[in-house]
Amino acid sequence: MPNQSLRKPSMSEIINVVNPRTGQIDYKIKAWTHDQIAKRAQTMRAAQREWSAKPISGRAGQIAHLADKIAENFDDIATALEIDTGRRAIARHEVEGVIGALNGWAASAPAMMPKSDWQNGRLQPHYKHTYQYVPYALVGVISPWNFPLTLSFIDAVPALLAGACVMIKPSEITPRFADALTPTIEMAGLGDILQFIQGDGKTGAALTDLVDMICFTGSVETGKKVALSAAKRLIPANLELGGKDPLIITDTADLDVAANLALRASVLSTGQACQSIERVYVPRASYEVFLEKLTSLAKQITPNTPNINHGHLGPFIFRQQAAKVMTQITDALDKGARLLCGGKLIEDGGLWLMPSVLADVNHSMDIMVEETFGPVIPVQAYDNIDEAIRLANDSE
Repeated sequence: MPNQSLRKPSMSEIINVVNPRTGQIDYKIKAWTHDQIAKRAQTMRAAQREWSAKPISGRAGQIAHLADKIAENFDDIATALEIDTGRRAIARHEVEGVIGALNGWAASAPAMMPKSDWQNGRLQPHYKHTYQYVPYALVGVISPWNFPLTLSFIDAVPALLAGACVMIKPSEITPRFADALTPTIEMAGLGDILQFIQGDGKTGAALTDLVDMICFTGSVETGKKVALSAAKRLIPANLELGGKDPLIITDTADLDVAANLALRASVLSTGQACQSIERVYVPRASYEVFLEKLTSLAKQITPNTPNINHGHLGPFIFRQQAAKVMTQITDALDKGARLLCGGKLIEDGGLWLMPSVLADVNHSMDIMVEETFGPVIPVQAYDNIDEAIRLANDSE
């Protein structure tokens, strides 16, 4: 999530949105003001009382109904998501996944809800007590740009099933899907309890000021700001922040399988996924052989431009992310790393980077300790498994 001032927006701002495939501004959103969010929050809190009073089976039924409506409007939502992210197949898989998740949650939620049975006290057995589970009335979700639909709903759906209302602020980098999805939410009869609000970081800060719980997925830097804002109001904050996922290849591994796995896990979705592998550790005795196999596979990957239906890798969704990735590659090369393939941006309106394999890396290089979020595979040799585990645990 881009860094933004935390001042309250008092006037609606028009935000330009760039198409990741063309590099052109082709969409605009109007940011919600603090007053608009406050007014909507008030009406949602009123609606929440009726929503939470429904039995869990009733709430689950409406979530399943939302899944059906998304399926009916699949193409419109998937097309908007495709434009947001610059990728077609993954966009459609994302919509399919959310439909499945909604149905899955709806089916399992009734059995997962805690029971409020009366129990004898441990210290005073002649007294009985029970628990009352009360949902937060209004939950806020600030979602990122890499999997916009999935990560908007991953916190929202459990909250809805628990009896909360939810306001979601999607990333201003990928807002189109939310506008496409809003009529579907209305058709599913959930317009009073589930609301997308458009805007940038200032809108997210305003949302945090007005909800009872905030869920944020994004960068560590922005997550700290969200946590601080939540702490000042003494509300809970659920934060999923950046990572630096390691992969350790052991000396008994099949190197052909390992190379294929390392490539796929590193560059799927152009490396723009929270579970992407961002560094690989290989036994020194297998190092050069592994690099040869990995590089050979990486060179077979092609960009999905100019035809979105051909090629393997999509563009950077957020153009500024490409600059960060290239800065890390340059830092590694300046400190002695070898570039075996990739490493140069392809500009065809948007920005693409083919799988970039770096050898002779070490932990003095930013690319080994800081989140990259791009299709880069730095590979470091190790001498024993204890060293590999220590290196895997050594990141920012």
